[in-house]
Amino acid sequence: MKHLFNIDMSILILRVTFGAVLLAHSLYLKMVIFTLAGTAQFFATIGLPEIFAYIVFTVEVVSGMALILGFSSRFFAALVIPILLGATWAHSANGWLFTNSGGGWEYPLLLTLLAVALLGLGDGKYSISSYFLSKKQKIST
Repeated sequence: MKHLFNIDMSILILRVTFGAVLLAHSLYLKMVIFTLAGTAQFFATIGLPEIFAYIVFTVEVVSGMALILGFSSRFFAALVIPILLGATWAHSANGWLFTNSGGGWEYPLLLTLLAVALLGLGDGKYSISSYFLSKKQKIST
């Protein structure tokens, strides 16, 4: 019996979901709700240089789009791991549950583990990288 969700479909779901979360956290949360300036101020209150907020924002946007498309997923998953570990650290004093005041560390740790899983899985069959690789192979034969 053929399974509805094979490994490539599962990778697609994981990639698109994780990429969408990264985009939501950057474009909506950091840009709209808190504003980039407000996010930079928050970074300063926890002892980080304000410029890191802009770097994190950019990495989250670019990585989110790349993961949704399936472009160099291993690279972009690896790129966000230090950021997600930093978010886990930033929320560690708030307790485990993310519903706690200030957000706990469970959610950023979960996202970190999703990134680690994608680091191992890569783009999968349903990705822009796979599409262009198949086109390149057809041209060379």
